[in-house]
Amino acid sequence: MKVKDVMTSAVVTCSPEDSISDVARLMKKYSVSGIPVVEGGKLVGLVSESDLLKLLKVPEGSRNLWLPSPFELIELPIRGVLEWEKLREFLDGIEMKKAGDIMVKKVYSVSSDDAIETAADVMVRHRINRLPVVDAGRLVGIVAREDIVRGISRENKA
Repeated sequence: MKVKDVMTSAVVTCSPEDSISDVARLMKKYSVSGIPVVEGGKLVGLVSESDLLKLLKVPEGSRNLWLPSPFELIELPIRGVLEWEKLREFLDGIEMKKAGDIMVKKVYSVSSDDAIETAADVMVRHRINRLPVVDAGRLVGIVAREDIVRGISRENKA
């Protein structure tokens, strides 16, 4: 069985200039966990849920235990305001990012004429959940693990 027999041809894509919030909305709307990033019809990257989640790693303050002195008790509310301001700036920075800023640029792919075993091998070897399908340099589909499993189950029924 070939990749073209199990792949999804109507691929949800984004451009490198699309905002992170737009990419997240596309993932939610179409119930997908990864979106190929395309520029001029060519695959230039991929944004996954993992890439979005990495953005939410909030910078941590010091974890050292300390007891405030009487003078520091006056300073504590000011520190709180400064920490809040840092967090707000961090979150504003996320909003300004584009798909091109966070996408994975080294994207593994397969061709539509590859065997599904080849696609499965690439996915397992590189611990990835989906592969863009590229023919002659152009994105023509996407194949996910569940597509391959569904293809194997159909093949075994025949």
